[in-house]
Amino acid sequence: MKKVAAFFKGIGKELKETGLTFKEGDWKTKVSFLIMGFGSLMRRYYLRGIAFLAIEVLYIWYMVAFGAGYLAKFSTLGTVETHMDPATFLTVYGDNSFLILLWGLLTIILTFFFVLIWFMNVRENRNEEQCLKEGKKVPSVKEDLYQLLDAKFHVTLLALPTLGIFVFMILPILFMVCVAFTNYDYNHQSPAKLFTWVGLENFKNLLSIGTAGFGGTFYRVLGWTLVWAFFATFLNYFLGMGVAILINKKGIKFKKLWRTILVMTIAIPQFVSLLYVTKLFANDGLINSYLLKWGVISDYIPFWTNPTLARITIIIVNCWVGIPYLMLIVTGILMNIPEDLYESARIDGANGWQMFRKITLPYMLFVTGPYLLTQFTGNINNFNIIYLLSGGGPQSMSLVGSAGSTDLLVTWLYKMTYTETNYAMAAVIGIMVFVVMAVTSLIAYSLLPSVKDEEGFQ
Repeated sequence: MKKVAAFFKGIGKELKETGLTFKEGDWKTKVSFLIMGFGSLMRRYYLRGIAFLAIEVLYIWYMVAFGAGYLAKFSTLGTVETHMDPATFLTVYGDNSFLILLWGLLTIILTFFFVLIWFMNVRENRNEEQCLKEGKKVPSVKEDLYQLLDAKFHVTLLALPTLGIFVFMILPILFMVCVAFTNYDYNHQSPAKLFTWVGLENFKNLLSIGTAGFGGTFYRVLGWTLVWAFFATFLNYFLGMGVAILINKKGIKFKKLWRTILVMTIAIPQFVSLLYVTKLFANDGLINSYLLKWGVISDYIPFWTNPTLARITIIIVNCWVGIPYLMLIVTGILMNIPEDLYESARIDGANGWQMFRKITLPYMLFVTGPYLLTQFTGNINNFNIIYLLSGGGPQSMSLVGSAGSTDLLVTWLYKMTYTETNYAMAAVIGIMVFVVMAVTSLIAYSLLPSVKDEEGFQ
């Protein structure tokens, strides 16, 4: 809360200083409020003045040529549909809601940055005027550029990555958030049809209970997503730890061989392994075929067609895929636990379980706590293993939106996009995935030993 208060306090201070600048500044500074860079040009700081003026000219050109038109239609996302002229039988192209939303959003963002640059222009004019009044030297453009290669070199290095993050991450995320508040679906496909704002209707549809909407499906998929993430994370963690402790135990022979065998599963591309396992556990797969041949079962085991069995099978297969990674990580950590701790515990009469609970496990949780958190959040979004093993199936008549019994939120989102072409609801699901991950991550992070008692552990 203090940071939020400080943020708004800083904005208020900047606005107050801007008002004082206009009130007390000379005529050159006042004109700069309208014509950016004018004061710098009049004071013969030409490069700085031209830069500000060029930005203003480009912004005005963009608004006149593109931005203003899209921004004017942003509130409705278009009113004229593409249609055929009955007189000429020619297609008359109307508004494109998709482009209006995209360019309208981009225009708002560019306007925001233009306002920031405008404030920079005012601040520069204020600094120039004050320096000249006090007889101080105003930093030249050359000196400013030199600073970008010296004291502010970090700004230069981060400029291009920041631009890339904005273009390829922030803008698509903002666009997705906007889509969540529209009715962009199969019946409103742009450019042939228009879509428009519907407010919170999609969120109500997704979160409602006891209706014909998506509420029942969402809560079932969410529940399975959390159950899956829990077992996929902690089963792998403790089983991998157990395997590592067992192999690392004194008296175990051929340690390198056992580790090599486990590591070999990592060397095989995961999608190949998962596709093979899918066929292996199919109704006519190798396992069912041999069990039927040997008379162990009288009918095939529905590994992928029974919802409960499918979920159990997926969790077990995930253990097979994930345990080797944990084994390698834990092996390295076990070798760094001081042997003196175990010797002292043995002298005090501690047994193996007590040493594990009091020494090994706390040490492991402290070191691997952040890894556990990333694994848990990663498993919430573990698209590959679900999609490649079961495809989200088996299907259920009680689920809507093409959701299956083993679908996670992320695989359901994929189906809503590519199967149902319900982009608005897919965007809402994407937002809910973020909310779930944010909440669980914050709770888990606050419980991590490495966060709660770092000094005590050291």
